[in-house]
Amino acid sequence: MTLSRRNLLATTAAVAAGTTAAASAGTAQAAPAGHGGRRLRTGFERLADGGYAPLRGQKVGIVTNPTGITRDVRHIVDVMHADDRVDLTAVFGPEHGFRGTAQAGGSEGRYDDPATGLPVYDTYLKSGQPLADVFTASGVDTVVFDIQDVGARFYTYIWTLFDCMEAASLAGKRFVVLDRPNPVTGRAALGPVLHKEFATFVGRQPIAQAHGMTVAELALLFNGEFLPSPVPLETVTMTGWKRSEFFDASGLPWVPPSPNMPTPECALVYSGTCLFEGTNFSEGRGTTRPFELLGAEGIDGGWAAAANDLGLPGVRFREAYFAPTFSKFQGKTVGGVQLHVHDRAAFDPVRTGIALLVTAKRSWDGFAWRSDHWIDKLTGSTQVRTMIDAGADTDEVVAGWEAELAAFRRTRRQYLLYR
Repeated sequence: MTLSRRNLLATTAAVAAGTTAAASAGTAQAAPAGHGGRRLRTGFERLADGGYAPLRGQKVGIVTNPTGITRDVRHIVDVMHADDRVDLTAVFGPEHGFRGTAQAGGSEGRYDDPATGLPVYDTYLKSGQPLADVFTASGVDTVVFDIQDVGARFYTYIWTLFDCMEAASLAGKRFVVLDRPNPVTGRAALGPVLHKEFATFVGRQPIAQAHGMTVAELALLFNGEFLPSPVPLETVTMTGWKRSEFFDASGLPWVPPSPNMPTPECALVYSGTCLFEGTNFSEGRGTTRPFELLGAEGIDGGWAAAANDLGLPGVRFREAYFAPTFSKFQGKTVGGVQLHVHDRAAFDPVRTGIALLVTAKRSWDGFAWRSDHWIDKLTGSTQVRTMIDAGADTDEVVAGWEAELAAFRRTRRQYLLYR
């Protein structure tokens, strides 16, 4: 089945309208009001209130993890399994697993879920035909996706979405995306755009480092721009969400999407400070503030002072010392900085991440990139690394990606579903 971009958007609008109509007759308890008296309702809430209308007559499998919860913190798999209006027959787990028991770079494998008895299939590190074969073996007709994203290109769940869409197309399955908020807002796309020759599981396609989209919007973008054969796609949108809102405006409970994403504050800085994974610095893994704490052995207060001297909007840097319990510098005390964001609306996480790389290299002669040049995979090209090595300042590095970012923003605009 071949769908044009116009048809994709029309299909999404029709499904959203139908779900809204069905939801008006639903009996679910009203969600508490958010900012301004509005009630944010997730894609799953609207789907369930509408009696699972888009899934009727279908054997359904769902790609999800611990973030797939209701407002009263029940997992949607448990809810759907107990509801005879939907025929849920399989679960597909991403990195970290369906129930979230695995650390970074791990998954739970194939097993039967003890709570529901449903078969759980592992999608991690599978793509293309091998993943299509998993969908075929499961016997489902429709694959549903519901995972909380954090807004960064290198967060792997959006590429699980991409891979599952491509595999569903190959296997002849329908695909339904249930939307959730971008916790760091959907105001703008920020940062460098991936170059295709640097594609990995932390970036399959040329999107910005902070994409400023929801998963439903990304699904439309993937289908319209990047999939070689578009999948029959439907999205169930949210109501009551505004692009300018951070996660705390949603009224939803926060569940860590992965073990090192414990809070929305962590997500706020992640699209910038995750770049330190590409260096010999600790990015705060093994502490209670991953990606907010950064450091290495031999660093003193000079780094925090240099970063504060830049006057970056919305953020201050505290001289900090910490001892990671795992990952880099396990059990050793290191020095560095802690980010304190005091104005979220003014804060630019990607620019801040670049500024911290520039000042780290200038403040400490022990600074080094990872030998595998992982930084190039994270930023999407060699440009950031080579410019910093050549002595470029923050403004010069940022200027280097502006033309590509402007082009991505124009493409992105076609797929936005919310104001």
